[in-house]
Amino acid sequence: MASIFIVGAGWVGAPLSEHLERHGNRVVVTKTTQAGADTITSERIPCEVFSFDSSDPDQTIGRLYSLLLENNTEIVIGSFPPGFRKGAGQEYADYWQQLANACQKANIKKLIMVSSTTVYPTKPGVLNELDASLPLSTSDSEQASSFSDNARTMLQAEQFVIDSGIDYTILRFSGLIGPSRHPSRFASKLKQVSTQAPANMLHLDDAIGAVDFAISHLHNEVVNVTTPNTVSKAEFYAAALKSANSSEPLPTVVDTPDKLISSKKILDLGYSFKFESTLDALHD
Repeated sequence: MASIFIVGAGWVGAPLSEHLERHGNRVVVTKTTQAGADTITSERIPCEVFSFDSSDPDQTIGRLYSLLLENNTEIVIGSFPPGFRKGAGQEYADYWQQLANACQKANIKKLIMVSSTTVYPTKPGVLNELDASLPLSTSDSEQASSFSDNARTMLQAEQFVIDSGIDYTILRFSGLIGPSRHPSRFASKLKQVSTQAPANMLHLDDAIGAVDFAISHLHNEVVNVTTPNTVSKAEFYAAALKSANSSEPLPTVVDTPDKLISSKKILDLGYSFKFESTLDALHD
């Protein structure tokens, strides 16, 4: 049994906490507001109100350090979104620096970061974990220009974890699907779908499974977590609409190539996916 502290009890963090608690761990989660904390309905999972503050990092680190000590924390999992769509993404790296510092002070045994395949450059082809790093994204090479500002922000956040000196795992999740996030809901919001762009997707069950696997089996690793076998975005979203009996039309179909995120590393390290293909994941 481990004492686990999850920063961010959102769409992944909340069910993850329940899964880990069911498997004998002592789990504490955080929400940024009291109203949010009140939505954590499991009586067995305490919820602390905590939010990062980039304007006062010392106070934030102190508050987090106190929470980690009070709960005798061994393992910290950071599962909070960068907030790029809300325009707040630049602070994401600062938050991870604060989290890593608090974990160092509290002598945390393991730090797990839920990252994203947003870190990868915009180029077609199969991409593995070595294709994205902070040095690559900030070098003078032509390759650096293929990284977005959001990718660099996330890679800076990852680097704070890597440099922390704590046993770490960085999990780069691809597009999340599952309960209340059926991909048919996203189809109408897409401008176009390509017959040559792979649908890099991850079901919630495998997101949770990968974190659980990382706790016991991964040490100082950066790994992609994405369903091993997939189809094009055009085929995937057509299948998603059909599986939901939706009358929504498929967006404009194009043939622009895009990247395929490789899951080879985590498979080689021993993780077994619940859903081997993205089409299977539509019918959970």
